[in-house]
Amino acid sequence: MKKMKILVAEDEPDIANQYKIELETRYHKVTIAQDGEECMRIYLDKLSATDLGTPFDVVLLDYRMPKRDGIEVAKEILNENPNQRIIFASAYVKDTLIDSVKQLNRIVEIMEKPFPISVFAEIVEDEKIMLEMARLNAKFKRIRGREPTPEELSDFLRSLRKMQGLDAWYSVSDIKLG
Repeated sequence: MKKMKILVAEDEPDIANQYKIELETRYHKVTIAQDGEECMRIYLDKLSATDLGTPFDVVLLDYRMPKRDGIEVAKEILNENPNQRIIFASAYVKDTLIDSVKQLNRIVEIMEKPFPISVFAEIVEDEKIMLEMARLNAKFKRIRGREPTPEELSDFLRSLRKMQGLDAWYSVSDIKLG
């Protein structure tokens, strides 16, 4: 397992600390930001200091944060670095999915809060998810330029859950979007 550099933007200190402990136990380097503005400041500082293009292997964003919400931060990060892997942690899965489709013009990884921290760490470490995300975004490109139907959004969400292996513990059997 490769050591990863992970940026976590989470405004709840206890939750951020849980992420940090779990990921550092697995030998990853974790940087914590308490809000969207701090996250962007850290990201841009690291981006300008690296020649490799991607300062973090993963950026975990809380969907709703003070100063700048997760969608705003993701939009700016992806404008700077379209290849950045972003995972949203959100209690508002429907809103997050719809906003990512409309504002980011792509599907990003979403995990519904609350989730087991160990499951989160496994998803962060799963390199196959990146390939699946590319496949999912290729499928999404076919509907670009029009409003996705509720059925298409539900299909994207089911695909995300399946690739993350979340059906085993997920509390809702299916989410109807729309």
